[in-house]
Amino acid sequence: MAVNAYLNFNGNCREAVEFYAKVFGTEKPNLMTFGEAPPNPEYPLPDEAKKLIMHAQLDIFGSHVMFSDVFPGMPFTVGSNISLALVSNDIEALKSAFAGLKEGGQVGMELQETFWSKCYGSLSDKFGVTWQFNHGEV
Repeated sequence: MAVNAYLNFNGNCREAVEFYAKVFGTEKPNLMTFGEAPPNPEYPLPDEAKKLIMHAQLDIFGSHVMFSDVFPGMPFTVGSNISLALVSNDIEALKSAFAGLKEGGQVGMELQETFWSKCYGSLSDKFGVTWQFNHGEV
């Protein structure tokens, strides 16, 4: 199990990831855009979202740091654009941590299967810290 930093950007994620990759001398990042996600007819993707970064990751000095753009229309505040991502192959551990952290907090997305994970969810705990939960490899 690992806890990773997850940084959000307001449309300039690609630029930020490429900058950090250069600064820290990492491999060229693999960038996944919102447009590359499987389409959902119930929620058509707006054109302005298609080229935005849905997910990228860099290994910086042994730590996984993840990045994405916020989806158009979602709030963005500089300085509050970081969350912690709990990544584990143990679904029960994810469920337990989610249940504990949601007490007094606010759930953004209940734990559920997504196209990238058997178990993903997000919440802000009672102290205002945003957490993402993801089943899978680090």
